[in-house]
Amino acid sequence: MRYISTRGGITPLSFKETVLMGLAEDGGLILPEAYPAVDEEVLSFWSRLSYPELALEVFSLFVDDIPLEDLRKLVFQAYATFDHPEICPLVRVGPVFILELFHGPTLAFKDIALQFLGGLFEYLLLERGARMNILGATSGDTGSAAIYGVRGRKNINIFILHPHGRVSPVQALQMTTVTDANVFNLAIEGTFDDCQAIVKAIFEDLAFKRRYHLGAVNSINWARVMAQVVYYIWAWLRLAEKGQSAVFFSVPTGNFGDIFAGYVARRILGRERIPLLMLATNENDILTRFVNQGDYSLGKVVSTISPSMDIQVASNFERYLYHLLGEDPIRVREAMEVFSREGRLRFGPEELARVREDFASVSVSQEETRETIASFYQETGYVLDPHTAVGVRAGLRLLDRGHPVVCLATAHPAKFPEAVAEAIGHPPRRPPALEGLEERPRRVTILPADIKAVKEFVAQNALL
Repeated sequence: MRYISTRGGITPLSFKETVLMGLAEDGGLILPEAYPAVDEEVLSFWSRLSYPELALEVFSLFVDDIPLEDLRKLVFQAYATFDHPEICPLVRVGPVFILELFHGPTLAFKDIALQFLGGLFEYLLLERGARMNILGATSGDTGSAAIYGVRGRKNINIFILHPHGRVSPVQALQMTTVTDANVFNLAIEGTFDDCQAIVKAIFEDLAFKRRYHLGAVNSINWARVMAQVVYYIWAWLRLAEKGQSAVFFSVPTGNFGDIFAGYVARRILGRERIPLLMLATNENDILTRFVNQGDYSLGKVVSTISPSMDIQVASNFERYLYHLLGEDPIRVREAMEVFSREGRLRFGPEELARVREDFASVSVSQEETRETIASFYQETGYVLDPHTAVGVRAGLRLLDRGHPVVCLATAHPAKFPEAVAEAIGHPPRRPPALEGLEERPRRVTILPADIKAVKEFVAQNALL
């Protein structure tokens, strides 16, 4: 398997090279040259596997330069940190199925990829006798999951930018209470989009990137997307066992990474097995406007009770754009130049028709989110976090289309106790992982939303 850039400016890479490069050196995102397809015999075999065993099989479709036993060890070590034997249990709740993705160490779906990626980074660096300084931005959950994935690991420092005061208190504490020497938390005085723009600009400074051995842990790294593909296939297999041949997925998303993993799963399984992906956004609705109106244009970031989705520039959108524009890197490069210059892309009727073959989309307001948390709890006793509630609200729109609906539960409700308590009248049960969080020592540096300031901090603290 070889990997290419959406902008066509790099020599095809191996999987190992892809992981270590993160963002392509031409500014694009890295993708496999082709997606493998699977037949009924393979699916029958996969249906009998545990989650780690399935992950190993799916990863093996994309990884051909790591010995199988080494890959197996990395996979099984990653998922040994989860507190549920199924890793991602699929549970029937009322009219929908909930795919619980919050059983990892930081109680968010990001753990599923980042527990694997942390070990993978360490493996590749030790193999090469190299060092890496991971630089990433988070709207809430990626940061803590990335930190927990690499804390204390050899040959790695990690620098995570989060918008100061714009993540939930629990999310902030999960990051800033990790005081391992290789962990650096940077609270940026701005929005998540500011954090993301700073990280991307630093990666595009190739001299700086090379000098300080920068690596990416955000979903711009293909390995993140690859790991998330597995749970879509896992959920489809669980329902196939019950005689369901086609499944809808409803995905709360702001950065397009999680739902792009669903798109890849759809390419592997076939459109007939995943007929449609529901893209659910909050008031930060750039992706919904893209799907419904062909309008991908910047708006002002709105702070909401689902803060991990408070995004206006979706960093993974370019991967889908590559496929939408006929896998033509010249067109992608030109489109991203227009977007950088004008803050807007428009799509015509033919392109919009193709988008709607892949996605439906709904924007869910904060009031609707609260209503959904409350009504779902009253009707089923199940507590949704504010992000999952966005996905459930959107997913309910698919119930009359004849196939089961799987809603991705992206975080444990205890990570957002204030919003949940406002909806159901009391805070959710706090799991052991969060006990005593407020009393732990903290370490964080507050910086302005300034590229130069972040570069100076990284330069002073990087492994060389």
